[in-house]
Amino acid sequence: MTEEFEVTPYKVSGEVDYDELVDRFGTKKIDDDLIDRLARHGPLHIMLRRGIFYSHRDLDWVLDQYDKGVGFTLYTGRGPSGPVHIGHTMPWLFTKYLQDTFKASLWFQLTDDEKFMFYDHLSLEETKRWGYENALDIIALGFDPDLTNIFLDTEYIKTMYPTAVKAAKRINFSTIRAVFGFDNSNNIGSIFFTSIQTVPCFLESMQRESNVPCLIPCGIDQDPHFRVTRDIAEGLGFLKPALVHAKLMPSLAGSEKMSTSTKGEDTVFMTDDEATTKRKIMNAFTGGRVSVEEQRREGGNPEICAVYQYCLYYFEPDDAKLAELHASCQSGSILCGECKSRLFDKVWKFLENHQVAREKAKDRIEEFFVRD
Repeated sequence: MTEEFEVTPYKVSGEVDYDELVDRFGTKKIDDDLIDRLARHGPLHIMLRRGIFYSHRDLDWVLDQYDKGVGFTLYTGRGPSGPVHIGHTMPWLFTKYLQDTFKASLWFQLTDDEKFMFYDHLSLEETKRWGYENALDIIALGFDPDLTNIFLDTEYIKTMYPTAVKAAKRINFSTIRAVFGFDNSNNIGSIFFTSIQTVPCFLESMQRESNVPCLIPCGIDQDPHFRVTRDIAEGLGFLKPALVHAKLMPSLAGSEKMSTSTKGEDTVFMTDDEATTKRKIMNAFTGGRVSVEEQRREGGNPEICAVYQYCLYYFEPDDAKLAELHASCQSGSILCGECKSRLFDKVWKFLENHQVAREKAKDRIEEFFVRD
């Protein structure tokens, strides 16, 4: 019997069955035909090849529109409650791939209001500060400043609020309660927030004064917000947004989702120094045996190994090398310490380059931000 699991924008628990989640949420798997269509536009992203981005709503329709010359816009975001970790950058790097491939504009929402309403320990000033800190990590990933619009909700509210109000009038509390599991203890700001998160789907259309298809790359846990949005979009005079969903990057502890809230050793933050990064990776959960002798004799289990999952999701782009690593682990010809050392070298190179770009981003904020 499969362990019961829960996936919402505000809680992920249990061992997630991603196939079952497709059925539960009513999405579609990205099939071979859709992969072939994407491949016609350029090299496939590693996260498509590996099935990390695996589910969608109307991605085929968005490609139809693009092929007709209509084009589309992109929307993704970040709830600024603390530092950015590697897991956060997964959908962002995929978004960059889409921007580069299709020359699509991007609206990047920083939900300082949401995190203030949902976290008692954060003031609104703190979430705004984290928004600007997180923006440095976003800019450092290399988005095109001519195609990218970053904004904080509290600073772009004059533009968004009229449409948010129209959205709010069409969403019943019973819907929010059913979708997110809210009850009478939730503050009214958290209940209203989906109305705010709806608006960026339509910002490009509002700016152009004509309907533009919108594609949202996000973790599968964020889908519930946009199920609500899709239900009301046409009533507001807009097109339903399309989505493409990623699986959730596991933590170094082997759990299903890397988390900012742990502040611990199982999460690699984009600002971690070399020594901290090495310590965390060398202490990662693996699928190894209790002794070297047993590992050599019986092999390890890469399927439950956080080190292997990091390579699968992110840090080994060569499919042949990944397959070799998988086989070497199972055969016992490679030990966990060697795997960890190899992963650390890859992760630290990534972080070191990112941190240089992040420092340079401090002088580029105004190239990316939009405000009322």
